[in-house]
Amino acid sequence: MKIDILTLFPGMFTNFLQESIIHRAIEKKAVEINTINFRTFSKLNNNQVDDTPYGGGGGMVLRPEPIIDAIESVKKENSKVILMCPQGIPFKQEKAIELSKETHLIFVCGHYEGFDERIRAFVDEEISIGDYVLTGGELPAMVIADSIIRLLPGVIKESSYEQESFQNNLLDYPTYTKPQEYRGLKVPDILLSGDHKKIEEWRKLEQLKKTEEKRKDLLK
Repeated sequence: MKIDILTLFPGMFTNFLQESIIHRAIEKKAVEINTINFRTFSKLNNNQVDDTPYGGGGGMVLRPEPIIDAIESVKKENSKVILMCPQGIPFKQEKAIELSKETHLIFVCGHYEGFDERIRAFVDEEISIGDYVLTGGELPAMVIADSIIRLLPGVIKESSYEQESFQNNLLDYPTYTKPQEYRGLKVPDILLSGDHKKIEEWRKLEQLKKTEEKRKDLLK
């Protein structure tokens, strides 16, 4: 998979690309990630990419030309262009799975007050990571990229995510490791029984109980 991230602040992605699973995925060549500063596509003398909104109002609005030119500089026939936007569809695990099957993703990170409405005509999809406002689309792009990359073949063991939260629309079951008892808190006996059928049944029941307790909306 190839991911191109269009942003005014490529430095925000430096550590993201050099740490943990993302870095290992890049080293394994499971994914290629490029950051593109769309300021370099500005045709103005001072490399300006924003301007005051028509009709008045506070803040600055991103101009369409540099962003659209940046999109077209990397877009191919198999590309999917995704705009990070509070008005987009809420991001969920199903969408991460869907996007992990794509060949080329282009993330557009907005900033400032917003972006010229005409940019929407050049994107395939708009995605939001929650009903709150951030200073830009960089953090959402990292969140979405992280959730997608870990699903790519060979990045992590398939068994690591097959039964985790949201794979079956339920929260994950409780997990434990050594020591067997810590400060009076013990590992459930069923996990020490060696009876894998009963352990699987217990885990499914715990998933339902935890989801009922913490996220009833998922059970709908």
